[in-house]
Amino acid sequence: MSKEVVIIGGGIIGLCSAYYLQKEGHKVTVIDKSDFSSGASYVNAGYITPSHIISLAAPGMINKGIKWMFDSESPFSVKPRLDYDFVKWSWLFKKASTKQKVESSIKPIKDINLLSRELYEDIKASNDFDFFYQHKGLLMCYQTDKTGEEEWNTGQRAIQEGLNVENLSKEQVLKLEPNAGLNIKGAIYYHTDSHMTPNEFMPQLKRYLEKNGVTILANEEVLDINVTGDKVTSLKTNKQEFTPDEIVVATGSWSQILMKKLNTTIPIQAGKGYRINVSQETGITIPAILMEAKVAVTPMNGFTRFAGTMEVDKINTNINKVRVNAIAKASERFYQNLKISQKEIDDVASGLRPCSPDGLPYIGRLSKVKNVTVATGHAMMGWSLGPATGKLISEVISDKKTSLDLSPFHTERYA
Repeated sequence: MSKEVVIIGGGIIGLCSAYYLQKEGHKVTVIDKSDFSSGASYVNAGYITPSHIISLAAPGMINKGIKWMFDSESPFSVKPRLDYDFVKWSWLFKKASTKQKVESSIKPIKDINLLSRELYEDIKASNDFDFFYQHKGLLMCYQTDKTGEEEWNTGQRAIQEGLNVENLSKEQVLKLEPNAGLNIKGAIYYHTDSHMTPNEFMPQLKRYLEKNGVTILANEEVLDINVTGDKVTSLKTNKQEFTPDEIVVATGSWSQILMKKLNTTIPIQAGKGYRINVSQETGITIPAILMEAKVAVTPMNGFTRFAGTMEVDKINTNINKVRVNAIAKASERFYQNLKISQKEIDDVASGLRPCSPDGLPYIGRLSKVKNVTVATGHAMMGWSLGPATGKLISEVISDKKTSLDLSPFHTERYA
């Protein structure tokens, strides 16, 4: 049965949801308060990451966060504030940072990432698009033995999950990546990962949707949601009113604010990240994470992207130049042939990643408001999980059996 569906949020999650919903024959409208040209979906590292099996809420992250709080160049920072939502999120994050909780989330994170990689490859093979996509894996490069040992522990856990992972010496890495001037002790190589150029795919996806009957509304903000009984009956924006059969909330870091209009709690904090694009030839051909600096490096179509930091703060787009310079400095420390120009550093952009306390996204229907489905909280895996989330959302709304068990992503686990 065809339904009228309004998707609030036009990032990778919202557009992928529209992609699969229109394939199921639904009449879809996507509303976004921006102009579809900026935000986390455009400035991320473009990774599809089955390797990222350990959630953000890992044991020891709290202690690291406290230590890093006093270092203006640190890759992870939490800005403490007296705000009920932030205090509650912090408490839930601490509760989730246990070995047992992290262990229980490994399989769901791996499964949804593998599904998403498969779906990206299906989209690529469909010939409806022409985008840069490479399956070259991911190098976790380290400069200290301690970091190498920690990452190899994760690598061995990934091997238990059936992933292909190798522990490489410096010489082995330099054979794979001979022209980048890597200054490292070694790397853990995850063969499972792929990468893309986000700001190339997003406009293509938007054009495809418009061509296939999806209504895309830019610069339009949802002001009010009317609920009667257990259903949303109408949706008011700054320009018009809608009476959809179904609503999808894919508003990223803004989701918590919107969910309050539905009397529902979905704890989310914005984790800001930055990207620097380098257009000169870097010799980098394989994506890498520079472990000690937590910088993600991606050879994209025509440039190399250096992305990093996780600043948990209230929603804002302020640029912290100290942290941006730290990304550039760390990148030059790991790649000795690299020189990032001041112009490239000044051309920085930021994006806000929606972080749930336990590092798992929220995907599925609300119980109290029956025609609302949630797709948010993907943290650093938003790009990676776009197609899988979109497909799961379309299955939920089309009343089909879902491709994965949604219980680990239960939307009201903190309600």
